[in-house]
Amino acid sequence: MTTTPVGPGHHAETFREDWLEGLADAYARTVRRVPGAFGVVGRHAPRPGKVAVVIGGGSGHYPAFAGLVGPGLADAAAIGDVFASPSAEQVYRTARAADGGAGVLMTYGNYAGDVMHFGLAARRLAAEGTDVRTVLVTDDVASGPPPVDGQEIDPSRDRRGVAGDFFVFKIAGAAADRGDDLDTVARLAAHANAMTRTFGAAFAGCTLPGAAAPLFTVEPGTTELGMGIHGEPGLRSTGGLTATELADALVDPLLAELPPAATGRVAVLLNGLGRTKYEEMFVVYRHVNRRLRAAGLRPYRPEVGEFVTSFDMAGVSLSLMALDDELTALYDAPCDTPAFRALPGGHTPTADDRTADEEATDTARIPAARTAPAHPDDAADLPATAALRAALGAVAAHEDELGRLDAVAGDGDHGIGIVRGLRAAVAAARATETGPATPRTAGAALLAAGLALADASGGASGALYGALLAETGAVLTKAPDGPCTTALFADAADAAHHAVAALGGARVGEKTLLDALEPFRRTLRAHTADGPAKAWCVAAEAATRAAAATAGLVPARGRAARMGDLGRGHPDAGATSLALLLTAVGTTLTD
Repeated sequence: MTTTPVGPGHHAETFREDWLEGLADAYARTVRRVPGAFGVVGRHAPRPGKVAVVIGGGSGHYPAFAGLVGPGLADAAAIGDVFASPSAEQVYRTARAADGGAGVLMTYGNYAGDVMHFGLAARRLAAEGTDVRTVLVTDDVASGPPPVDGQEIDPSRDRRGVAGDFFVFKIAGAAADRGDDLDTVARLAAHANAMTRTFGAAFAGCTLPGAAAPLFTVEPGTTELGMGIHGEPGLRSTGGLTATELADALVDPLLAELPPAATGRVAVLLNGLGRTKYEEMFVVYRHVNRRLRAAGLRPYRPEVGEFVTSFDMAGVSLSLMALDDELTALYDAPCDTPAFRALPGGHTPTADDRTADEEATDTARIPAARTAPAHPDDAADLPATAALRAALGAVAAHEDELGRLDAVAGDGDHGIGIVRGLRAAVAAARATETGPATPRTAGAALLAAGLALADASGGASGALYGALLAETGAVLTKAPDGPCTTALFADAADAAHHAVAALGGARVGEKTLLDALEPFRRTLRAHTADGPAKAWCVAAEAATRAAAATAGLVPARGRAARMGDLGRGHPDAGATSLALLLTAVGTTLTD
């Protein structure tokens, strides 16, 4: 498996679907697929009155994340493509499948795509009345400075979540399983994260499904200290290390900043990244154990094995969680998942197949994918659909140009992705505005369109555009029976701006779509005395000018930030597409 990560005849395009289905078949006694989604939910879930713990992330890290679903641990896991976040739609459907009515805790590693898509799904759930809390896992000491109390997490600058995920998930799952309320479960998960530190080392890169060469490489005979689970750069390279030297390299940075262990005990996880043999890890653990005891710490229920992998990467990571009595009791609690069991064993259902009643219940709980209803081609669009269709036409006409702009610093798929997302958004809005469900309003249509766009488009741009539409819809639902006023549109623009800034972590001037959205919402607010169409068009003109002016900015966010001054001279693709969208929407409004 180290040289051929995908078996003969396997199609990389279907990898996620195939392995999830195989997992559900193999562990039907513990988990089942979420209907219509790339996710699994425990057979114990949903449990009425119990907080649902929902985790997730990309494929390629098993047992994280689907292997940690079961009684006493996570209730459900949403799964993305290889090393990619699950989309907001997938997270939303997975959370709905697990929700027992007591609220949902979402906890996952601190990566920009996960933060955006889980955040968008949480907003949708909250808009529908579900109480949601989020706890980001930020245990990797190699990826940033120590967290400071009171500071908000910035996914592009602060610490990643790696194998310490397991400790946070275990504590949250145990707290929810014993019946704690949502605030308590979230508090304990955050406490576990604050008490956890991880440091890793890699000896060789990994090869993705269907790929002929490794995603990244490590020079033979060297060790990368602090490398991330997707090949993110570490702190430094060093020569080959003995087991004792490796143990020292792992333990030293953790002892330097591990919070005090009130009991003197530390939970210990020596995690294999995919290719390292268990026997080799035990040799390393022998020295880790000695180092910890020499430092006055008592390893408590240590675990050596694979918990958060990186396909066939060769390497290990060490996680420590400083324990107090509260955390110890939860860490001791039983659980039963495909990849991890704690005795005394949790409940294991005897049925290995989904029953007809479960199928019917699942189908009823999870809404079907939005598709446009059958209708004559010349049937008149209602407001939200008409606006989105106009936006689709404008962006599609400039798809190639947007791709060229994106290719300056990215992979050139912005135009393709946004067009694909807008097509899905049009279908979702049409289905909402003309379908049998209620409410059949523009606000409800845009809420549905936002998740549909994010799901179909994917990536950071999909999440940001999805948030923009969904937040606009959430505000417009405040006036379900009357015409939308300019003031209401201005409120919606403010909410959309806040959501996009919160999800993406960007600020005005960093060469993102915010540089077009900010002048749009400011101008719209200044023209609330005008009719909606006039005010919108004036604001859209301001956005268009601002988008063009981004050519003079130096990118400071995302992949483009690495280019420095080389990123100057081209308008930002996101700002440009937003200006096109806003201008087109204005043509559908009337005063």
